Amino acid sequence: MVRRKNTPLIKTTAAMDKLDRSFDGLAERFEKRIYGSLKGKIRQAVLHRDLFEHVPLSKQKMRILDIGAGLGQICFEVAEQGHNVIYNDVSHEMMSKAKKHAQELGLADKIEWNNFSYQKYLTQTSSKFDLIICHALLEWLEHPQHLLPTLVKHLNAGAYLSLCFYNPAGLVLRNLIFGNFKLATTVFDMKPDVGSLTPRQSSSLEDVRCWLTECNMEIVSHTGIRVFSDYVMSKRGGNTLPEEILKMELEYSRREPFKQIGRYTHLICRVKPY
Repeated sequence: MVRRKNTPLIKTTAAMDKLDRSFDGLAERFEKRIYGSLKGKIRQAVLHRDLFEHVPLSKQKMRILDIGAGLGQICFEVAEQGHNVIYNDVSHEMMSKAKKHAQELGLADKIEWNNFSYQKYLTQTSSKFDLIICHALLEWLEHPQHLLPTLVKHLNAGAYLSLCFYNPAGLVLRNLIFGNFKLATTVFDMKPDVGSLTPRQSSSLEDVRCWLTECNMEIVSHTGIRVFSDYVMSKRGGNTLPEEILKMELEYSRREPFKQIGRYTHLICRVKPY
């Protein structure tokens, strides 16, 4: 796989880059095509399992930040557990949809709502958190290497980071399967497509591991999200049964080598003791 040269961390917080993606104008489409589908159910099931198995959410009350929180599904789950939850997303449309859903669930008053870029929110707050949830934000940033050092400054000692990001290895594999060999070899050179829900700014697992090490973070859990179902070209047998697909996705999301080719990578990380 052609791999982008590792980009060093830049340990400063800049203003929002004008090329960072906001989902204003795409929120409706995103809600229907991603979270209204089996893809979304698989994603939520893997994220929920990983979080509740590897973060002590049932043992202690936590202060939790969901940065780039989107439609807020994870916010709702942790708010229901009684945690102190802060929502932030740069998209006003996404926050409006999330807030409406939270009101329907009776959770809106249990969540603090913010509508800023991640840079602006983290610059203006001095708060520290026991858990930061950062799902599907990294791949929409023009300078993803800025994100982790900014987040880590807001984590308490021994705190957790739930980091989910688009996996370029999955995009390479998909293009190879479909015979798009030129695209497969230029994944890291692609630029964001206006209106596309496929991220084009992909950070490799190798890069993310390096950034986490530089930030004094250790990986507690590594899973893949949608490790086979996105690659099925001719559905038959169990691949015609959504519940069976979900069951097998959960089963193989943790196994080598399958977790390496998920369309998304989910890492649970923790601040190392000095």
